[in-house]
Amino acid sequence: MRLRALLDTDALGLKLLGGEEELDRTVRGVMTTDLRDPSRYLSGGELVLSGLAWRRDAADSEPFVQILVRAGVAALAAGEAELGPVPDDLVVACARHRLPLFAVNESVAFATITEHVVRQVSGERAGDLAAVVERHRRMMTSGPAGGGPDVVLDLLGSDLDLRAWLLSPTGRLIAGPRVAGPAPAADVCARLAAEHLAAARSGRRGPHRVALGPTTYSLFPIRSGGRSPQTARDVRETVLSDWLLAVRADAGEWPEERLDLLQGVTQLIAVERDRRDATRTVRRRLAQEVLELVQTGAPPAEIAARLRVAAPVLLPGLGAAPHWQVVVARVEWDDGRSEGGRIAQSLLEEILVDPLSTGPEPSDRIAVAHTGDEAVALVPLPAVSAEHDGSETGILADALLEAVRGPLSAGLDDDGRLTLGVSAAVHSAEGLRGALEEARHARRVAAARPGRVCAAGHQELASHVLLLPFVPDDVRRAFTARLLDPLRDYDRRHRAELIPTLEAFLDCDGSWTRCATRLHLHVNTLRYRVGRIEQLTGRDLSHLEDKLDFFLALRMS
Repeated sequence: MRLRALLDTDALGLKLLGGEEELDRTVRGVMTTDLRDPSRYLSGGELVLSGLAWRRDAADSEPFVQILVRAGVAALAAGEAELGPVPDDLVVACARHRLPLFAVNESVAFATITEHVVRQVSGERAGDLAAVVERHRRMMTSGPAGGGPDVVLDLLGSDLDLRAWLLSPTGRLIAGPRVAGPAPAADVCARLAAEHLAAARSGRRGPHRVALGPTTYSLFPIRSGGRSPQTARDVRETVLSDWLLAVRADAGEWPEERLDLLQGVTQLIAVERDRRDATRTVRRRLAQEVLELVQTGAPPAEIAARLRVAAPVLLPGLGAAPHWQVVVARVEWDDGRSEGGRIAQSLLEEILVDPLSTGPEPSDRIAVAHTGDEAVALVPLPAVSAEHDGSETGILADALLEAVRGPLSAGLDDDGRLTLGVSAAVHSAEGLRGALEEARHARRVAAARPGRVCAAGHQELASHVLLLPFVPDDVRRAFTARLLDPLRDYDRRHRAELIPTLEAFLDCDGSWTRCATRLHLHVNTLRYRVGRIEQLTGRDLSHLEDKLDFFLALRMS
């Protein structure tokens, strides 16, 4: 389609600010972004939609426009909803580089423009392909006839002989064709998600090809058209929140028309993604209200009233307020430049969905708030026995991350961490403040462990490990150095393996026979090594206090 045609559609709310002589340019697609450098996602011919969140001052406009021009985009449309009228410096920069510039009225959503452009462009490419997209659009509308993404995946199979599945960033199956046989196994979905996240973090432009045995998949990102560009200031956020369309085919062999169609399908699914995300607004608001009441020390009666409001929203038909668990998540980046609260919220909403379920409906039972780098989930439990008696049927920290650790580790790459803490179940508003603190303590325990993705539960808070994360770093270093440095120095000089011997001896509860067997040593050799440890440190491993000091020093080192 031509740029000129956009101005002829009043519903799009576009006003031309410059570039009238370039209105015969052809639009091949549409992309929404607020990244300072979106070049990796541009292939040329796009109408770029932006809320201008990348602009901090007037000097930012010229570099941004240069990037768009070098990528060969057709035009830029700037939204007025967030920052008001389009700034003059952007108008001047676009005029200098002959880039057509539109202003998008605040009453018009980017999703509306995206859907219009995709529908028009697809219609001009090929009649049969346009029919698929149009049928897709109709099927994905809300209402009694709407079928969601499952229906369009059926259409891709019946009309284009393409088998495709919609996956979450953790590899959870969101939608798939209903008449084309079984979906890939859960481990295959997790592997596809991990491969996609790793490729996206490396900056490679999709679709990504992945060969798993004899089967080749092409992976297309589903980028949110409403949330990401307005709130994601860092590519790491969009990578960890994007859905994924996995097609069982090698897209490297496709003609351009078919690639264009799949890109159009991903953009339409993104509109559906935005619609579903919007339904979480009420649950997020409920969680935020409860969190604020708990943190400000509100009376339990007021918190209980909020919970009574939340219960029917999260568990329709329950009748009475359920028991609750609290889960706290934190995403931290090594460079410390990005707040992780929003992406932690998105990930927590995904992680708490039952991995054996399909579709987005189970997430309707999860209310997640966020603040700064932290996200807090309020999870209702319809039936729990007695508080802290060990018989809860709720969330277990170890099981929570079992299926998602691989994909999320790939998405966090080598510069991010996700840590979670899970509280015990509570039966009343009075217990909610304690549950929040318990979940936060458990998360700190998880943060003290190695690995990019870690979790800890309330069961672990009765152990000594609860204390270790709260020991100041300087105290920790001084304590471990006083006990372990003499042994490390001796090991370096003599290769005596005193540290491994000490670890094994404590792990065997001081049993000479079991420890010697584990280390494949004669008991006399073991006694000699333990004697050397005692001589170097001035401690006695027959005393409980000295054993405990060594144990804690090894744990903190």
